[in-house]
This record gives sequence, C-alpha cells and structure tokens, in this order.
Amino acid sequence: MARNRPTVADLRALKGKRQLSKLRVTSLEEAEAAERAGIDLLSVTYALMLDPRFRDAAPTCFAVPGDEYGMMGATSDEILRTAVKLKAASADAVYCSASDRTIRRLADEHIPVCGHVGLIPTHSTWTGGFKAVGKTAETAELVWRQVKALEQAGAFAAEIEVVPAEVASAISRRSSLVLISMGAGAGCDAQYLFAEDVLGLNRGHYPRHAKVYRNLAAEHDRIQQERIAAFKEYAGDIASGAYPAANHMVGVDAGEMRKFEDFLSGQA
Repeated sequence: MARNRPTVADLRALKGKRQLSKLRVTSLEEAEAAERAGIDLLSVTYALMLDPRFRDAAPTCFAVPGDEYGMMGATSDEILRTAVKLKAASADAVYCSASDRTIRRLADEHIPVCGHVGLIPTHSTWTGGFKAVGKTAETAELVWRQVKALEQAGAFAAEIEVVPAEVASAISRRSSLVLISMGAGAGCDAQYLFAEDVLGLNRGHYPRHAKVYRNLAAEHDRIQQERIAAFKEYAGDIASGAYPAANHMVGVDAGEMRKFEDFLSGQA
C-alpha cells in the first residue's frame, strides 16, 4: 500500500506507539534506497535538500536538512533565511542546534524545528568533549533542562545523543518532544544512524551505537581496483595500437576520399 509523507502532527501522534527509523543520507542514491526501504525520517545535507531531484528519489520520507557546521557563526537572520529556503524546497522541518532564541524565531515563523540535546558535537566542549552526557544525576538534569528549553522555544523534536538509555527513556516519557535516539536507547521515539555506518562506508572510528549491516567499503575498493585495471588496459591499447580498431572509427567512401585528397594536393 502506498504511504503518504508524514506531517509533524502525524509524528507527534505516533509518540509512544511505535519506533520511527531515521537515517542521515548524503546522496540521491542513498535517499532513494531509504525511500524504497521504508525509512521514516531522513537527515539530509542542504545541497541534497535543494536538489530538485530529491523528492523524486524520496517522495514520502520526512526530510530534516541539517548542516550544523555550516551554521556555525550564522546569525538568527541568516539561519531564518536558510530555513525559509529549505522549507520552500520541500523540507518538512529543519535541524537547529543554535540558541533557544533562534529556535523560537524559527518556530514563530511556523517552521518545524528539530533541536539537539545530550552530546551536541558543536557544543561538546561544555560537556567534556565527545563522550556520554547524563551518566551522573547532575548531567542528567542538564539534559532534562535542555529538553524543557526546547519545548518552551517551540521545537517539536530533538536528537538525543549518547545519553544513558534509562535517562533518555525517563525524559522521553515526560516530554512532548519527539525524541530521536542516537545512542540513547530504545525508550525514545525514533532510532537514528548515519547511512555511511549502516553501509560500512566509514573507514574511521565507528561509534558505540552504530550497527554495520553491509561492507560497502570493500566493494568500493574492489570497484576502484577495477577502474585502475580498466584504465591501464586502455592506456596499453593506445600504446600498442589496439585502440582504436576499425569498429571504433567512421569510414569514408574510397571515391570520396580520392576527391578530398585531390583537393588537398591543390592547396598551397
């Protein structure tokens, strides 16, 4: 049965009823694969969201463009202008880890906002770097305050990253936000992984919460070796004269060629 793209109201209505799936995708191919696999939510780059082919690839996925590093240093006005542009390109919401004031500004313009709590990469210096947040009562209270601040600012959802599962679950039960778990357990409303981790394309460190389902890095290596081999054969054929062969060239009638050569012999 064909599915419709969910709305913010639909996602809120599903809170506590079933776990949603979310992926970070960076290409049209990944977006199309997610669509065909039935993934509910997509985090996408700005470039992908603004690509007019995106909705052909993923017509029913709820798309949340997010480029937190691209937003660093941006003013509220700049973030708002970008959000309006993304919404016009069919974004269903925007990711924003900026100030509560900025999130409130977006919400006041009826732009759905997904915030971020727990381990926030761009703000991690305040919580001790790239490590779990919420393992003590004090830091768990910090995550709770972050969630309440987002609620008050008008966000409808938040990524909750690398927070103990028990803490995240207790917060989710007491929050109106759609909480999207990235390494925060199954007690939230959605599970979120990067496509590069799921596909085994990440050649560096895999986070604890990642689960690898394929080893496409090995396949990419194999394809690269095939590219190199093909290019070497091509260069070798040129050197030996095997390419181009007769079947790669356009012929000319012998009589027409004689006429042309006669013409050339008469040229100075």
